[in-house]
Amino acid sequence: MHTATMRRALARAAKPLVCYNLEGLPAKKGGDALYALLRTAVADGLATQVEALTIPACDARSWKVSAGSLWRIVCTDGPQVADMNCWSAANPSERFYSSKTRQLHATHLTTGDRLWSNMPYLRPLATIVEDTIAYGFDEDGAGVHDVIGSRCDPYTNFLLTKHDANTCCHSNLTRQGPWYG
Repeated sequence: MHTATMRRALARAAKPLVCYNLEGLPAKKGGDALYALLRTAVADGLATQVEALTIPACDARSWKVSAGSLWRIVCTDGPQVADMNCWSAANPSERFYSSKTRQLHATHLTTGDRLWSNMPYLRPLATIVEDTIAYGFDEDGAGVHDVIGSRCDPYTNFLLTKHDANTCCHSNLTRQGPWYG
């Protein structure tokens, strides 16, 4: 049997090790009924859209979202990767922490999962209330939206190719950091 196939079989046979007792997490605000209501709130006249913007391919944008407000990311020009950062508007030192989000929820996120901030704050910055491209999870437990690893960056690109590239996800998002919007 091929080594990769053996490793995959071993990994699938192993029972997961629970790192955190998630019952200790603060209760989620809302739930399925609220999320269903929020999905159509603007169309139903229960909420007002205050802004719309288009992010061109291979670029980034920054905008402010007040606590309790919604934002939606829609892919309109074919398949694309949508890397995202978020910060506390009151304190840009508090930002989305993908590793902790992965530890508290899963590698792949969907409706109801929260995006947690870095330490020492460690609180939800946002909650996913709708997932329009949720095709479920494949046999490896993978879904569409992941918090597995880092985005593409010019440093790794140079290490691997010896070519400079500054239109990668990291550079685009860095140019649009929390000081913008």
